Amino acid sequence: MRHESPSAGLFVQSFAKGLEVLLAFGSQRASMNLPEIASAAGISKSAAQRFAFTLESLGYLVKDPSTKRYSLTPRMLELGYRYLLVDRVLERASPYLLELNRKCRETVNIAEPDGVDMVFVGRFPSYHNMPVYMPVGRRLPMFCTASGRAYLAALPEATAVALLRRSERRRFTPTTVTEMPALVDLLHQARARGYSLANGEYYQGDLGIGVPILDSAGQPIAAINISGPSTRWTLERMGAELAPLLMETARLICTTPPPPKDVEPFRPGLLPQPSPGFRRARVAAR
Repeated sequence: MRHESPSAGLFVQSFAKGLEVLLAFGSQRASMNLPEIASAAGISKSAAQRFAFTLESLGYLVKDPSTKRYSLTPRMLELGYRYLLVDRVLERASPYLLELNRKCRETVNIAEPDGVDMVFVGRFPSYHNMPVYMPVGRRLPMFCTASGRAYLAALPEATAVALLRRSERRRFTPTTVTEMPALVDLLHQARARGYSLANGEYYQGDLGIGVPILDSAGQPIAAINISGPSTRWTLERMGAELAPLLMETARLICTTPPPPKDVEPFRPGLLPQPSPGFRRARVAAR
């Protein structure tokens, strides 16, 4: 994570570096010693020592007494969970997504944009065996996923193209579409029919269909999608059977506040009256 042209008077560099230390940990660096932390976060060893000590004192890192290697603690989950506590889109959508999940019996997700990725903030797993593990918080590229394409298709074309150009556009599977003309054409198709498709382009054999959620100004703020394996589905069958369910669910999310009793199981303690913007929101169901 690097910051472009921060305002010198407002940007707190030390805080940003502390976040860099936390974000340096990942699947390839589950534990690190101080020199590794310094290298991964782009800071000096003395700075790494200070940040590691502070984060350990706060409970976000733990140090192995024998190897002197640091790793994250479960307290890190609290940072991400706090977003879920206040995400009104997720809170409002969850009752409808659960009902969609019951009807289609496949995995239903809601994702929100962050840069050139979509971040999964809610997931209702399939009633069948799941070939793909996708925890809440997982980031997937916009360009090759159904939720990402649904979001991009609802943006002004110039904005969508700019995001596509910023994307790495790696070929994750043999069916991943990476060429700009083909991707732009897929967005045109999604706009025309009201839903996007992805043919196992991030996980091989995992088919997806997605629809955007729009705010009162007609701007996309999230996307919902259904994921199913190619052993049970084809893209054509998804379009015929699942697209109507998915688009109706998106319409309800945007136009009809769920009854309080339906929201209660998903509510961490907050659900004020939905904002007026949601009542006026519309969904791209063309």
